[in-house]
Amino acid sequence: MIQILSIAISLILFIAVIDLIRRGLLKEKYSVLWLVSMFFVIVLAVWKELLNRVSVLIGVAYPPALLFLVAFLFVILILLHYSVAISSLSERNKLLAQEIALLKNRMEEKQTLPPEEKS
Repeated sequence: MIQILSIAISLILFIAVIDLIRRGLLKEKYSVLWLVSMFFVIVLAVWKELLNRVSVLIGVAYPPALLFLVAFLFVILILLHYSVAISSLSERNKLLAQEIALLKNRMEEKQTLPPEEKS
């Protein structure tokens, strides 16, 4: 039952990510981690023997819990990736706002100068 549920959820998410990319709502560079995580969860859910071997290898007592561990670790990676992207965009946004303020100030100064002092 858990195997079927894991496969179904992973396939639905995989298809949803592909559809978001197709409609242009999700950029390819941000979708890679989602697609990779869904691929690994699908492989582990379908290939039950691999799931059992890996869970024994890393010491997970209940093999289906490994599926959730893998999914959770990929979600953490995705959150880290987005945090880095947001931090970079926030810094760029701040710099752009400062440049706009400087340009606006220059424009206002030129408008208040007498005609002979304008260059």
